[in-house]
Amino acid sequence: MNFKQGIRDGIPIGLGYAAVSFAFGILAVDKDLTVSEAVLISLTNLTSAGQFAGLTIIAELGTLVEMALSQFIINLRYMLMAISLSQKVDDDFKGIWRWILGFAITDEIFAVAIQNPGKIKRNYFMGLTIIPIIGWTLGTLGGALLGNILPAIITNALGVALYGMFIAVVVPKARDDSHVFVAVCIAVAISVALKYIPVFVNLSGGFAIIICTVVASLIAAVLFPVEVSEDEL
Repeated sequence: MNFKQGIRDGIPIGLGYAAVSFAFGILAVDKDLTVSEAVLISLTNLTSAGQFAGLTIIAELGTLVEMALSQFIINLRYMLMAISLSQKVDDDFKGIWRWILGFAITDEIFAVAIQNPGKIKRNYFMGLTIIPIIGWTLGTLGGALLGNILPAIITNALGVALYGMFIAVVVPKARDDSHVFVAVCIAVAISVALKYIPVFVNLSGGFAIIICTVVASLIAAVLFPVEVSEDEL
């Protein structure tokens, strides 16, 4: 596995990211962020769900506590991915390279990297991540610049791209695993309750995201505990 192979493996991811981040760029400018602010967020974060949640908190003038908690919960899985992937990299991943590895991990990058046989070489990982990072950043730039130029029917369609991506990710898994389906239903029910029950009317979007995520996860963990064999202990 070399740099060129990493580039080839990263191109499909980068193209997909460009489409989704285009929607983020449109929404960011619509929420009164500047083009440079929108691009800087994408360049330094590389997390679709985290960025959209963070943008909601920014637009609603949420607190730093809301931002920190929501980003920690939403992006916690990347910590686990980084730990797993760090056991598979070669000896060249030292110092700042481990920082880069942690920053560049996404669901798709992790999935591609972890399935490769043998140790992951530093050059391969750099090739794998550079196109998705460029695609995510340039997509945001394009959306931020063209959001006010494109016809409304197009920008409105692109504005729901992220929701389409989430549906594409969640629905197949929920269809195949009844436990996931129940967890999704719980999260939806909580979200609806927080939206329409009067006592929660002043709850900010940031804390609503946090509550939905944590409560649905806890209920699902209680209802469907994962059995661990003695070999995994």
